[in-house]
Amino acid sequence: MPVVDFVEQSECLGGAGNVAVNIAALGAHLEMFGVVGARGKNDDEPGVALRACLRAAHIGDKGVLADASRVTTVKTRVIARHQQIVRIDHERCEPLTKATEEILLRGLFAAAKKLDALVLSDYDKGLVNDELADRVLSACHKLKVPVFVKPKTSRLYAYRGARAIVCNAKEAGFFVTRALGDEKSLEEAGRALLAHFGCSAVVITRGEKGLSVFEEGSPKHLTIAATSFEVTYARVGKAGIERGATGRQVFDVTGAGDTVLSVLAAAVAAGASLADAAVLANTAAGVVVGKLGTASVSPQELAHALDDLAR
Repeated sequence: MPVVDFVEQSECLGGAGNVAVNIAALGAHLEMFGVVGARGKNDDEPGVALRACLRAAHIGDKGVLADASRVTTVKTRVIARHQQIVRIDHERCEPLTKATEEILLRGLFAAAKKLDALVLSDYDKGLVNDELADRVLSACHKLKVPVFVKPKTSRLYAYRGARAIVCNAKEAGFFVTRALGDEKSLEEAGRALLAHFGCSAVVITRGEKGLSVFEEGSPKHLTIAATSFEVTYARVGKAGIERGATGRQVFDVTGAGDTVLSVLAAAVAAGASLADAAVLANTAAGVVVGKLGTASVSPQELAHALDDLAR
């Protein structure tokens, strides 16, 4: 079995927290909503660390509730020489109590009145259920706040009315109950998911093949190719990147989908079209896969990467 000598330990936000960090890194102002564990009247130890990380990223945490019936989700990654050896998960995924859910929704509805966009990042930990998703989307629809969703495979119809659903090719294949082996099957899946979710757009991330965007009312889908130059870890997002090789040097795909969701939502909230937002999101994802662990992209890194693509 592998033996790893301990060198250092670091803490960072994962799950929906990683989505929030990605948005905040682009300069947006945001408020986080969710639930952490509690011990007595205080957060549990990981919950305290989570709030510290949120505040360090200048993310509001008033919408994060402490619940004594739960524990704060912690995923511990053991990494050696830039490679993940194992991950240990501590979590509880049972549904929230109705009392906690109502408090969470009241705060979210109050905040929705001043939002430019809302991101619903569902990691299937018990917080998002069909009723909560429906109530959030209905409230945002009335306020004309676009909602961007990263769904989980346990819920197919819970996100009707979303501005965009973001999923990867494997998840899309699960939703339509068949593998997406070619462009034809991908297009059929994208069109089917538009109808299934009743949403305005579906974005399917495709790894080394980039991503595809399907919009309601548009006869053709848009496919954006993955960035095709190689990037070393030390030079990610910097000018003067080597363009001789094809493909990208990938250190870690952790959180790449979160980056797409985050940049897509932030760009549309700032006034970009969905197509332009998808180009930005695809480029940003290409930057973060060259970083180790959950990571975000800064406006400067994104600008450099876009400049390199334009050359």
